[in-house]
Amino acid sequence: MSAPAPSPLAIVDAEPLPRQEEVLSETALAFVAALHRRFTPRRDELLARRAERRAEIARTSTLDFLPETAAIRADDSWQVAPAPPALEDRRVEITGPTDRKMTINALNSGAKVWLADFEDASAPTWENVVTGQLSMIDAYTRSIDFTDERTGKTYALRPDKELATVVMRPRGWHLDERHLTDADGTPVPGALVDFGLYFFHNAKRLLELGKGPYFYLPKTESHLEARLWNDVFVFAQDYLGIPQGTVRATVLIETITAAYEMEEILYELRDHASGLNAGRWDYLFSIVKNFRDGGPRFVLPDRNAVTMTAPFMRAYTELLVRTCHKRGAHAIGGMAAFIPSRRDQEVNKVAFEKVKADKDREANDGFDGSWVAHPDLVPIAMESFDRVLGDRPNQKDRLREDVDVKAEDLIAIDSLDARPTYAGLVNAVQVGIRYIEAWLRGLGAVAIFNLMEDAATAEISRSQIWQWINAGVVLDNGERVTAELARKVAAEELADIRAEVGEEAFAAGNWQQAHDLLLKVALDEDYADFLTLPAYEQLKG
Repeated sequence: MSAPAPSPLAIVDAEPLPRQEEVLSETALAFVAALHRRFTPRRDELLARRAERRAEIARTSTLDFLPETAAIRADDSWQVAPAPPALEDRRVEITGPTDRKMTINALNSGAKVWLADFEDASAPTWENVVTGQLSMIDAYTRSIDFTDERTGKTYALRPDKELATVVMRPRGWHLDERHLTDADGTPVPGALVDFGLYFFHNAKRLLELGKGPYFYLPKTESHLEARLWNDVFVFAQDYLGIPQGTVRATVLIETITAAYEMEEILYELRDHASGLNAGRWDYLFSIVKNFRDGGPRFVLPDRNAVTMTAPFMRAYTELLVRTCHKRGAHAIGGMAAFIPSRRDQEVNKVAFEKVKADKDREANDGFDGSWVAHPDLVPIAMESFDRVLGDRPNQKDRLREDVDVKAEDLIAIDSLDARPTYAGLVNAVQVGIRYIEAWLRGLGAVAIFNLMEDAATAEISRSQIWQWINAGVVLDNGERVTAELARKVAAEELADIRAEVGEEAFAAGNWQQAHDLLLKVALDEDYADFLTLPAYEQLKG
């Protein structure tokens, strides 16, 4: 006897959008409902487990590799599945949201891969969720184009062989999609909405194009969460009748707990694993979040002072490369977030030199590829990896057996010489307010001070303010960081923004709301796990 049909999903509190029926078809929603019914209870259990683990870290102020999975780490016989041809060469990847202009520019950028981002670079308005899916459908059917109303410039796709391979990033497990609920009124996890709609509409089409449904998995905190994703992939492939192993997933190691479970994460996903990625801002945010009450030795300095050459960051990235190559997976490096200035070539010159040095370091360390945020950075990153790789698609044969990272190396935060500064506090407030204001307008990727910022940078900004206050940090100017000082800096920044943008634009924006929300998540005694949770409650659309 066949299983009963899943309960239908309801679209709630959402204005109808042009062509949304193409995305939200009855059969597509039935698939998402099946995912929701089968996997959301386990998602909920894993979120509860996160809280339990965080409480344990608060009690012990330490982390270690898991004794219960030692056998997996010790077993040298297993490898992840071989990379499909479309993912063999990933030497430069560009990231960005899925609006139509970005979709075309990213696919045309010359990068090997485009991370099509439904997560940190996208504020999850209903319009962004649905039109992002339409962008992907239209890209694969080559029916996408875009004309800039302001400039009249038109954008169209290059020939298929010149386009980047898409690796799509759904939302993390912690986020719900309030506009899609089951018969009980329970919202569907955003991860299952994003993954489900994309997979349902595009998996078979991608196979016809010689590629496949490839994913980046964000905010993973344990191998059990990777196991859940693997079970989602197995179910989805069976549901659509496509071969097991068609899906490929790259996991972002952007939480401190996941850094201790890299091998286990690859093991759980081994039939579907493609690699691991070294994220920067979310990783630092996770360290603050988990060790926020661990005392002075866990206090991070200004975020821009924590480079990838910091000893504890070197431990993390070198362990990632060694782990990936030991298991036959790609190791993908971090983001070059610089946005070139059209007016200041000197700014560009200095920034390009920093990007080159960063990408040279990654290529020389054994990474197989790296991220950029802007098409102008693709040639710079490409040159760094071309110099090391030559005609080879990757350097997975470089096993980095010289690397020996101990558990304590990953959390040796006090090995840094840098200390918090007043300028760092001001920058955290500036970036926090300016990013949140844009996010509340539906923008997830925002250029601020010539850097492409996303939700991860706002998270580290507000987390550092919280940490510095609660640790009683004294800044370089002798001032102690207090709630009163944070309020003073925020008030000054709000006044500066008003003067900068003018009264009319200030009134039309969400500046006061963003100011208030930043202070709430930075000053509340109860630390919000994610800024985007209270922010989503205020997001319109």
